[in-house]
Amino acid sequence: MNIHWLYRRIWSGSYRSIRTKLLFCFLIVTLIPLLSLGAVSYYQSARIINSQFGKYGENAVAQLEQQTSSSLSRMKQMSETIYSYLLDPARTDLGNRAPVTYNEIIEKNDFEALLKSLRTDKTAGIYIITPSGYYYGENNLDVTKLGSIPAWKEKPSSYQGIYWLGFYMQNHAMTSAGDPNLPVLGLAVPIHNSNGAQDGSTILIEENAQELLHMFRLFEKDTKAHLTIKAADGRIVYQSASAFTPKDSDMIWDRTLAVSQWTLEARLPAKAFYLSSGIIRFNTIVVAVISCLLAFGLAYIFSSRFTDRIRSLKDSMQKVSFGKLDTRMPIEGRDELGSLDMSFNRMVSGVQTLVQEVEQSERLKKEAELKAFHYQINPHLLFNTLNSIQWKARLEGAEDIRQMLYHLTMVLEGNLDISQELITLGRELRMIEHFLKIQEIRYGDVFRYELHCEEALKLYLIPRMTLQPLFENIFFHGFTDGVGLIELGVREEKEELLLTLKDNGAGISAEKLERLFIPGPTRRGRGGLGVQNADQKFKLHFGPEFGLTVHSTKGEGTTIIIRWPKREEHSDGYSKED
Repeated sequence: MNIHWLYRRIWSGSYRSIRTKLLFCFLIVTLIPLLSLGAVSYYQSARIINSQFGKYGENAVAQLEQQTSSSLSRMKQMSETIYSYLLDPARTDLGNRAPVTYNEIIEKNDFEALLKSLRTDKTAGIYIITPSGYYYGENNLDVTKLGSIPAWKEKPSSYQGIYWLGFYMQNHAMTSAGDPNLPVLGLAVPIHNSNGAQDGSTILIEENAQELLHMFRLFEKDTKAHLTIKAADGRIVYQSASAFTPKDSDMIWDRTLAVSQWTLEARLPAKAFYLSSGIIRFNTIVVAVISCLLAFGLAYIFSSRFTDRIRSLKDSMQKVSFGKLDTRMPIEGRDELGSLDMSFNRMVSGVQTLVQEVEQSERLKKEAELKAFHYQINPHLLFNTLNSIQWKARLEGAEDIRQMLYHLTMVLEGNLDISQELITLGRELRMIEHFLKIQEIRYGDVFRYELHCEEALKLYLIPRMTLQPLFENIFFHGFTDGVGLIELGVREEKEELLLTLKDNGAGISAEKLERLFIPGPTRRGRGGLGVQNADQKFKLHFGPEFGLTVHSTKGEGTTIIIRWPKREEHSDGYSKED
């Protein structure tokens, strides 16, 4: 992904696609909590770590103070004991030169025994150095080398009180004695006793500083801090070996030693102090970036699978629109999209069935039209022939034959006129009258026909040629030699018409009556086809709830009831509902 690709995608309008919207929604829903949690976790972790690191530094410096103060206090107490011993007036035999008398030797031995008793496992040396250069203590001191101790040279000659020499290497021993690389912590106490033999002498106490310096270096290594110890006069007693430039932003841990008034100061650069929190911030950013990429990948995969199914459905709909009705969607799940796929397949199957039905209907319609053309050609020959026979009958004086031919022609005109499927009830009744006239000429005046229909009802429409087959059934299956009574009544009930055709003929058996409306080859015997066809016409034109109802008793006659909605004929020939 680059800037140019994103620019083209935005201006091409693809950002409005469902995939892009889902992608952004998933990213927003995922990244906002993730980044918020990461930021909160970072700030809390950094705050805790900085606080803990600050407390660790303070505790470490306090521990250095305690260890250093312990050594200084021990040395100070040791010097005070020696100083008190020398101020004792009974110790007058301790001179500032080598003892020569018996008493001086005894006194020297007692004093050095005291010095030995004061020693500890950390004591590196205890000496009382007289102005003459003679000293008491272990016989390993080269007095001439004391000048190599920096603080010893800087010590004022008139100094009174405790003078801390600080840390230095014990390289003032004789050549064959001592370790010249042993670091020690030194203390010098000048003796001022004008009445004593040790006036002007100096007590020198040295303690092994290896362990203490080792602690300093461990502290420097662990905290990366720069350690400095200054005396009260500003003299630097100890300083870390690494180069360091103090800054105002440095973290400072400092303590003041009560024994020596030394100031112990540890400085840590702000960059080093916040290094841990910086690592946490870096790791948080890395995790956030990885999470963003992972969320983007998952969101892209999920949205792609979702939109791919929608795109596949759209392609299938496009194929159907091009007429490929055998297109079907694979069912990949039971979710909403799976239900949509199943609905699409059912819809296409329905459309395919409907199209097949329409094609079948169109085929039948074309066949009917061809037949209609054929029937429109033949009637001309038929009517011309009937008219010729009719004129021949008139010339021969056969009036009955002429009348039958006239009424037959009128009935045939009604049958063969296929221009209208719905005609007025009055027109249908007039064809029935022509049919009855033929039957009257055939059988004579042996049957009676009663019509009960208001003139207003004759304007409503009825399917063409639905009553004539019923009258045929009466004469051919109900009456014997045309003898009987036919009653036809029409009345209206709200928005419907109710036609009752009743005869007192032979009636219909119960078995035949049950099979009267069964279509197809299961119907056996003659009769009933006209009733079934008439019923289908009403149902096709007005709906399945309308049609014929037949009631009949063998030997007592038949009653047919027809029910259909009221419709009138438009001026343009089309029908309309009443």
